[in-house]
Amino acid sequence: MKKKLLMLATVATVLATSPLLQARRQMLLVSDAQMNQMGVEAFEKLKASDKLSHDPKRIAQARCVVNALLVALPQKEATQAWEVQVFEDANPNAFALPGGKVGVNTGMFDVIASQDELAAVIGHEMAHVTSQHANERVSRQMLAGVGLDVIGAYTGSKTSPEKSKMIMGAMGLGAQIGVLLPNTRKQEAEADLKGQGFMANAGFDPAKAVTLWQHMMAASKNGAPPQILSTHPDPQNRIKALAERAPKLQANFRAAHAMGRTPRCF
Repeated sequence: MKKKLLMLATVATVLATSPLLQARRQMLLVSDAQMNQMGVEAFEKLKASDKLSHDPKRIAQARCVVNALLVALPQKEATQAWEVQVFEDANPNAFALPGGKVGVNTGMFDVIASQDELAAVIGHEMAHVTSQHANERVSRQMLAGVGLDVIGAYTGSKTSPEKSKMIMGAMGLGAQIGVLLPNTRKQEAEADLKGQGFMANAGFDPAKAVTLWQHMMAASKNGAPPQILSTHPDPQNRIKALAERAPKLQANFRAAHAMGRTPRCF
């Protein structure tokens, strides 16, 4: 206990300001290096435990979209080397982790209708990373007295299954890749709007963020609801907000094309 209290006392409490729309204060107790390490650890665990797709077409499409989005990210993330993997999973979902990691389920390709819709969902997930939402999650756990175990859970390849689950939970990942733990509503709103901005600035049509969620809702009516709908609340409100912002981003979209940012991923 004394050791944990000492560790907590030595962690600087950072109240960062999110640059999106109305600024808000963030409590960030973990360094970027630690968060990147946790992201890499979680991603390696997923690659070892879940089936990777070997479909060259889908892999190329996902990597193309991620590479195209990089030009719109803040410099720190834009200059980072990003690893992209496609997982063999029918559940339409995607995620991004600190440390430059992106995962896309094969089921996502059965729902989306264009490269722009894939950019919408990946841009949303990358926005969670640039907004340091995982750091907020871990920091909340630290304040609850459980996060310190997560920060000290690194032993490289010798990490135990229990520690790996702890790290994955801190990153927002459940026991399976198709299960993502929910973010707060504020975080989701930030990721929605910032991700839509990323896609427009990268040359993807921001209006397709609306059709993405419409297709997600349609998929839920045809069978079991996609997991992403349970972790991203209020789809109707989300669609309304994205639809209202899309026309305002058309100028960014056109400017991106004028600059030669015309992704051809599909």
